[in-house]
Amino acid sequence: MTTHAGPFVPDAYFESLERRLVADGCVTDHQDWSGSRVLVGRRSDFRLRWMATRLDLFTLAAVVPEITVAHIATFTEQTLWYAKATKGGRPLGMQAGIGAFPVLISNQVDPAAAQWAKAQQRVAFACMARPVVVDLSSQSVATYRGRPGLGFVYSAHLIRKSTLYFDIAASGSSH
Repeated sequence: MTTHAGPFVPDAYFESLERRLVADGCVTDHQDWSGSRVLVGRRSDFRLRWMATRLDLFTLAAVVPEITVAHIATFTEQTLWYAKATKGGRPLGMQAGIGAFPVLISNQVDPAAAQWAKAQQRVAFACMARPVVVDLSSQSVATYRGRPGLGFVYSAHLIRKSTLYFDIAASGSSH
């Protein structure tokens, strides 16, 4: 857990997340999902050490009143659906895959939701999601940072990106 003086403002964290995504070369956009503003960040990377595959990395983030297991699980499913629907390029599994960070930000988080996000990477065919629960009230970020059996070649990349994108101390989001 990173500590920082002062209360955290969800919108300030949201804006600082967008700045970090852009600084890392992501293309960003804002969408309306049933009345909620969703930040969409996207980048694509190719590495020979990934068995010559391209990984399209999607980061979708929203500020919500509260986060429960049901909220983050549903948002994770929606993020993967969105990534698959908009990826383009080579078909999944044909030297192409998707990495996704579904991110919910709130000052009210059920501890079970944070535990759910940290427990494991969610995997579908040629897709990996690492849900992120940002609890501004406790100044903590919960996400899986391990090296799973499926998709292990991307683990170091995803860990680096999650540290770069979601660190609260780097966000400057207190007011």
